[in-house]
Formats: sequence, structure tokens, C-alpha cells
Amino acid sequence: MTLSVSEGTPSARPILGLAGVARKSEAVLLPIGALLAGFAAFSLFLLAQGKSPADFFALVYRAGFGTAFSWENTLSRAAPLLLAALCVALPARLGLVVIGGEGAIVLGGVGAGFAGVLLYGTPALIALPIMLSTAMAIGAIWIGAVGALRHYRGVNETIASLLMAYIAIALMNHLVEGPLRDPASLNKPSTAPLDESLRVGNMPGWDVHWGLAFGVIACLLTWVLIEKTTWGFAARIAGGNARAAQVQGLPVGKLIVGFTALGGALAGLAGFFEVAAVHGSANGSLASGYGYTGILIAFLARHNPLAIIPVAVLLAGFEASSGLVQRRMDLPDATVLVLQGFVFISILMSETLYGRFKIFAPERWRSG
Repeated sequence: MTLSVSEGTPSARPILGLAGVARKSEAVLLPIGALLAGFAAFSLFLLAQGKSPADFFALVYRAGFGTAFSWENTLSRAAPLLLAALCVALPARLGLVVIGGEGAIVLGGVGAGFAGVLLYGTPALIALPIMLSTAMAIGAIWIGAVGALRHYRGVNETIASLLMAYIAIALMNHLVEGPLRDPASLNKPSTAPLDESLRVGNMPGWDVHWGLAFGVIACLLTWVLIEKTTWGFAARIAGGNARAAQVQGLPVGKLIVGFTALGGALAGLAGFFEVAAVHGSANGSLASGYGYTGILIAFLARHNPLAIIPVAVLLAGFEASSGLVQRRMDLPDATVLVLQGFVFISILMSETLYGRFKIFAPERWRSG
């Protein structure tokens, strides 16, 4: 016998409530399972090389989370990752896969560094907001252009953003090694160093710069934007079915350009902090791969801005441990990148499993 319950009856409400809980549980448990599967595959990779997975993960814990110094190092690395992940997560709510945040980071950093040179001697209360705004504007224009190409010309946003990231890195190298180069930077071409008054310091009581606080606040505000505003609701509708959203009169074009531009602005903000808080000038170190790691973080967090925070800290801990792993286990420095690759493949494969487990779909339960 099959039990069929309509949504309007009181007995249907518990099942509908369970359905919501089950879907949320699925959104949490499947990424965790994919993460563990990636770790397991990477462990087999280590065993094939005669290395101990237990030793590897013990070193990762020690270097990334074992001491107060390790935590500060990890959180410093997490700051740009938070903003880079948002550059992917925001457009993803519209069904877009934008993977060019690295370009916005490097160009935002160059813009901030050049603005800081032009504003030499200007009070920090004036100069720093201008530097920050310059970086965010450049990032917004760069990634917003990807959204415009997608909506108005039908250009695939994934390919466009990836290619534009390579263009941005080449443009950064040209500017730093050419027109904007400080003649005193002999071994490592860079822009002129920022005045000490224009450097962003650490948060009180922490050896972690203010970029972490800005990143966390950005995650919280974007969650509010997506979940609690009409713009966020419209973006979710457009992401589910853009044609239906257009029929209902939603400004799909403005949403696409606006959300991609906002994501780019946040990536540009990461570039500002890399220059003003870490390097002190714009140089080749801006292209450090934060934008690409942000892709993995966003997918692992299911594009949820709140989930991005713990995932970014976890991935930052892995990156912080790469040097110790290289020294202690005689492994290449890129070993952590191999781990990220295994995890990313697991995440992509797990996408095919959503909705396939009966335990996560109680509205389909039948009793007889």
C-alpha cells in the first residue's frame, strides 16, 4: 500500500519539515564526504611514493593549527582566500562559474600600490580609502566585464574569466617590470614601497592583519544580501531559471553584471590588503594562487558565504604547512596543490550525487 499525503493536510507538514532538514543535511554531509574522499585518494598517492599519510596530516596539523603562531599564520593566509572565494560564490548564485578571481586580485593590488605611490605624503585617513576604492573599482570592472560578456554577447563566463586572469597577470608583470617599476627594486621588480603611514597594521592582540576582519565581515554581509534581500532572492530565481526570471520581469542582466562586479570588487579588496598589509608594494608575489584556491573553497562551501569562513581557514592551514612538509618529508612544495586537486575532483564528482539518496528526500518516503 502506498501512502500519499497532500501538502495542505496537517500530516504533511512534519514530512515537509523533515524534507527541509534533510536537504540542509545533504548540503553539509556530501561536501564533508567529498573532502574525506579526497583525503583518502591523496593518502593512496602518498603511499604509492612510500610516504606516510599519518605523518603528512600530523605535520599539516602542527604547522597549520598546532600552536598560536601556526594559527596566526593560517589566519593571515585565510584573509585573501575569504574574499577570493566570494568572487566565485556570488556569481554562482546566478548559475555562473567565474574562476578568474586571480586576475582581479593582481590588478587590484597593482592599482592600490600605484595609488599609494601617487598619494605619498597624503594623510592615511584620506589615502587608504582611496587606495582601497581603487583596488575594488578595478576588480569590479575586470570581473564585471565577464558578466557583461556573458549576458550581452553570450560568451561563456568560465572561459572568459580564466583567459582574463592570464591577461591580468601578464598586464601586472608588464606594469611592475616596466612603467611602474621602482628603479631601486633590482632583484625583484616592484612598484615603489608604500609610505609607512599607508601600511595596514595588525588587529589588536593578533599578529594578523585587518584583511581577516574585512573578509569575515564581507562573508556575513554577502550572506545577508543573498538570503535576506530582494536582490538576493531575485538572483536565486534567475540562477534557477533565467528565462523564467525574465518572463517575470526580473532584471537578469543587471543581476549578472552586478553580482559579478561585486565579486570582482571583493577580489580587488584582497589585492589591496596583499599590498598594504603584506608586501608593502605591488610585485610578482601578488600572483600567488589565492584566486584559484578560492574556487575550491567556494565549491566546497556550496557557495554559502557563511560556510566559506571555516573552509577558507582549513585550506589556509594546508597552505601554511607546505614548507614544513617539504622539509620533513622530502616532498615537493606543490604537494599541497596535489591534495587540493584530489579534493576538487571529489567535490565535482559529489555534485552528481545530490538528490540521489532516499534518506535525504523524506518527501519521497513511502510506507506500506
